[in-house]
Amino acid sequence: MDTNLRKRIRAGDHDAFGELFDAYARSVYNHAFRLTGEWATAEDTVSLTFLDAWRLRERLDPEGGSVRPWLLGIATNVTRNTRRAARRHTAAMARLPREEPVRDFADELAGRLDDAAQLAAVRTALARLRRAEREVLALCVWSGLDYRAAAEALGVPVGTVRSRLSRARAKLAKHMEPPSGRGQVKGDRTTAVRPIREGNR
Repeated sequence: MDTNLRKRIRAGDHDAFGELFDAYARSVYNHAFRLTGEWATAEDTVSLTFLDAWRLRERLDPEGGSVRPWLLGIATNVTRNTRRAARRHTAAMARLPREEPVRDFADELAGRLDDAAQLAAVRTALARLRRAEREVLALCVWSGLDYRAAAEALGVPVGTVRSRLSRARAKLAKHMEPPSGRGQVKGDRTTAVRPIREGNR
């Protein structure tokens, strides 16, 4: 079934892309949110990912299993590009005369807290990881890809995925230790890095 879907996607079958979106839009959204921590950016990433998937459809291998790793790889690249554009925009805005900011209370009233609360528990620690380590962590731990699928998504060798994930886990554990280096962290710190089951397709 996946091989047939791959061939239909490569052929530019619009119905196949509709099936692709229905099957994997949520997975792409969750992955993007975990990389960015921003709902709006994650929503934009979904749209850009499927636009790029259409543009790059002929590069999809006609043989293989689930197309989820291919899509998450595209989403990862979209996130990188979006962040670069955001940095350039921020730098440009910083050169403009500054006005007194108006506090936005909408963020305080946001109701979608499930993933946000989980991510907040390790936000500081995640920020200290290298980008490549965060990406592997998001793919293997949160999105549940195995080493081979994550390697396909990122376009790197399986051994690279293994080493990056090992470093990411070690650094994350170190950064989440109490300042004294003794005792237990309040709450279950493993929750933040426990795989979230989305269902591999």
